[in-house]
Amino acid sequence: MRIVFDFGGVVFRWHPASFLARMWPHRIETLEQGAAAATTFFQNYGGDWGLFDQGLIGADEVARRISARTGWPLGDVAAVVRAVPDELMLIPSTAVLIRDLRAAGHTLHFLSNMPEPYASHLARTHPLAEWFESGVFSSHVKQIKPSAEIYAIAERRFGVPPEELLFLDDHPVNVEAARARGWQSVLFADTATVRRELVSRQLLSA
Repeated sequence: MRIVFDFGGVVFRWHPASFLARMWPHRIETLEQGAAAATTFFQNYGGDWGLFDQGLIGADEVARRISARTGWPLGDVAAVVRAVPDELMLIPSTAVLIRDLRAAGHTLHFLSNMPEPYASHLARTHPLAEWFESGVFSSHVKQIKPSAEIYAIAERRFGVPPEELLFLDDHPVNVEAARARGWQSVLFADTATVRRELVSRQLLSA
């Protein structure tokens, strides 16, 4: 089985509500306020941020657009954009899962919506080529999930039929888009739950 990992929220920490609350304590006092701010900031990963994810605009431009759209000071917005790479810390339990899947003989890939500066940071700071046989960053192919085209690109790059791919992603819309192309797909809530699912599929030992 070829197992395909999303990155943000699956392999690397990504919780926008708490991230923004820590970045902007002068503006955000509760996680509920952080969640609302994150929806406005990231536009559910469409809009300005979607263009950044696709590699169609850079960090300075996405900050400028978000500031112009929201009225938040450009310096505050730019600080958030700059801080994202340090926020993307490896989730230890997922690192163990990757190790165990590789030890069980599975081939691993990744498929991640990731702006180019952040993709470069992750490639520099983690042994992605050791963990994954291959992968697709959205900014490198100018497409983003849940567009069908990025899944088609991934299929060609991974070199196997869709039914031989099992996708782990924390966004339901991305999971459903993968299933629509014939991939097996599991919604990633946490590593322990996914591990139990993989055991039930006889892909890992209990």
